[in-house]
Amino acid sequence: MRTAKLYRYALPMDSGVILRDNRLKEREGFVVELGEDGRLGRGEIAPLPGFSTETLDEAYTQLVEQLAMWQRGAEIDYSELCPSVAFGLSMALLEMEDGLPIQGIYRSAPLCSGDPDELLPKLMAMEGKKVAKIKVGLYEPIRDGMVANLFLESIPDLNLRLDANRAWTKEKALKFASYITPSFRQRIEFIEEPCQLPGDSFSFAIGTGIAIAWDETLQHAVRKPDFQLDDFNGVKTIIIKPTLIGSVQLCIDLITRAKALGIKAVISSSIESSLGLTQLARFAKWQLPDEVPGLDTIGLFAKQLETPWPDVDLPLSRLSDQALIWQA
Repeated sequence: MRTAKLYRYALPMDSGVILRDNRLKEREGFVVELGEDGRLGRGEIAPLPGFSTETLDEAYTQLVEQLAMWQRGAEIDYSELCPSVAFGLSMALLEMEDGLPIQGIYRSAPLCSGDPDELLPKLMAMEGKKVAKIKVGLYEPIRDGMVANLFLESIPDLNLRLDANRAWTKEKALKFASYITPSFRQRIEFIEEPCQLPGDSFSFAIGTGIAIAWDETLQHAVRKPDFQLDDFNGVKTIIIKPTLIGSVQLCIDLITRAKALGIKAVISSSIESSLGLTQLARFAKWQLPDEVPGLDTIGLFAKQLETPWPDVDLPLSRLSDQALIWQA
């Protein structure tokens, strides 16, 4: 016999979380709990404001429809579902069927700002390759270039991931690059979407030798019926944010194809709760065990949900304390 429950959660955020010029005071979403023959699986469905194409209400409508059909014995067709719903339902089924390994990658590229000395203790604690992340595009490109270059100069075995979120024109991106010592540029693993136009980002990569990664571009492209990862000529990395991409199987297909094309894939967060974030850590360990995932978002929350992130002291809210809004 199949059972299904749908919870709605609301977790307070750190007061400084800004998403595309809007302050995110709390993170809202759903958690599905599926059961069959004594097995249990959970999945988080949390459209990210300003980034997801679907709203919370649209996700709820799809969830209730799909859960009712699944509980009656139907299989779920993910192709017609919005990304967050497809991912959350497929993750719940994967966990219920014991397909998601217990072990996860809980280390992540730490987010750094102005002082390399503050970063050193975190890097010394990292196993393997030392990787850190810098948000760029919030200030003038000259400042961003000087900061990134300072980190690379101060820590010779450091690799950087930079996230620009399409903040720059091509001219500003080139200005940034002019402040990066040429011999350091290979230690920039990638810049996520440096320019407002994907074509300008591609030209920037060719002209500077600094690798780029597709994030938003991948999210838009994967929804098109004629999408082929093979068409992403010149990109070194794709950033896979499952909440913004779709089902677990779609994410696995992207990873498999990327490996065949020699493109690096990185699993990244869309500010999921600790419940969803730990599942992403397990998914990353299973599919990309040699890559440091981008799961450094637990510090944006004031509370965790049900499953704690290792070595984090934030208060833990139980799923049973959240609103149970549908069950069958």
